Amino acid sequence: MTPADASVPPATLLYVVKQLELVSRAQLDELLRPAGVTTLQYTALTVLARRPHMTSADLARLSFVRAQSTADLVSALAKRELISRSPDPANRRRLLISLTDAGRELLATYDPLVAQLEEQMLADFSPSERDDFRELLGRARRSLTPVP
Repeated sequence: MTPADASVPPATLLYVVKQLELVSRAQLDELLRPAGVTTLQYTALTVLARRPHMTSADLARLSFVRAQSTADLVSALAKRELISRSPDPANRRRLLISLTDAGRELLATYDPLVAQLEEQMLADFSPSERDDFRELLGRARRSLTPVP
């Protein structure tokens, strides 16, 4: 560090987190381009893989997007036949969203590539640093997430 650098305050953590989000999103967008899905669409598919049969409202909450954005996202995924919508047996007015076989195939193809990108991001971390990083990021997110 040069003496001039000493007078420059370090970037805020929010700025660094945003930089990480932007660079990781750009790389995910590039990685997913051949599949014809966006990072947000891929994220929604991964949420559905972990928690099948949810409503659009549930998906919006777990994907951290607005309800209107989720409606557009669900429509696009349904049009591509990556998800299906069916009436909830417990409440016929609600539609439940599920992955289709095509959605599961897309995830099976791209999950290993996304894992490689994550591995690249964490390459300089020890196993315990990886665990700590995940835990600390999760705690930071939870502290900013409104409690219903």
